[in-house]
Amino acid sequence: MGFPEPILVKRLLGSRSAAFTLIELLVVIAVLGILAGLLLPVLGQAKSKGYSISCLNNEKQLILAWQLYADEHEDRVAPNFGAAQVQQEIANGTYRNWVNDVLDWSSINSQNTNSTLLFAGGIGPYLGGVENVYRCPNDFVLSTWQEQAGWRSRVRSYSMNAMVGDAGDFMAGGSNTNNPHYRQFLTATEIPRPSDIFVFIEEHPDTVTDGYFLNNPYVPEWVRLPASYHSRGANLAFADGHVEYHRWMVGSTRQPACPGVVGFSVAINLEERADFDWLRQRVSIKP
Repeated sequence: MGFPEPILVKRLLGSRSAAFTLIELLVVIAVLGILAGLLLPVLGQAKSKGYSISCLNNEKQLILAWQLYADEHEDRVAPNFGAAQVQQEIANGTYRNWVNDVLDWSSINSQNTNSTLLFAGGIGPYLGGVENVYRCPNDFVLSTWQEQAGWRSRVRSYSMNAMVGDAGDFMAGGSNTNNPHYRQFLTATEIPRPSDIFVFIEEHPDTVTDGYFLNNPYVPEWVRLPASYHSRGANLAFADGHVEYHRWMVGSTRQPACPGVVGFSVAINLEERADFDWLRQRVSIKP
């Protein structure tokens, strides 16, 4: 004996099919599209924030290694040489610079991908062999030749303030010939306000090269340009050990992270000096 169909269900359904109509499906798709449009930017921002936090952690490790180096070298901080001397250090096998590579857009320069050189001298031995600490997680910038060679990234995104550390061939009478009217800090205790002097900074991939971040405070031009990987800003590590994010205010500072976008000595208009002056005040002090 079969069971009778419930009267209530029968009345609710009647003769109509329970399937969605085309209009109902289109409405559902439209709603899902709107929700996706609202959620994707939020997810993108969360991902970008995560990269920025990871980058800050990288710089925290770098500045701790810098401090440990000074502790074990009678307060003298790691040298900070220019490109020619870095290459000579590599050729000699002395590896005294804070980092021993010179990056470019070539696919035949092994220093672009040689992580072994990162730990050969300088602050490298204090970083436990973790090579990702030298690269911002947002930095996957490569040239066409490097992409064709199958590379994923270069090994370094950070540079050191040129006024911190022995500048080698650029030194004369205890001063840096590039900025002779500002103090060159050779020891950690020479820095009077370590919370105001930056040591490490994310640099634009076009100018990161030797890791020697230099700008002449008296000449309104970018010789080295900061990167803008994180919501139009960059992360910096300071001599006291703290790290912080700074957002650039001027559009001309926020250049795209692409090869060949930025040349050396980029002139700055008078009304666009806000970022340049902010960084200049954190480079060094007058003797």
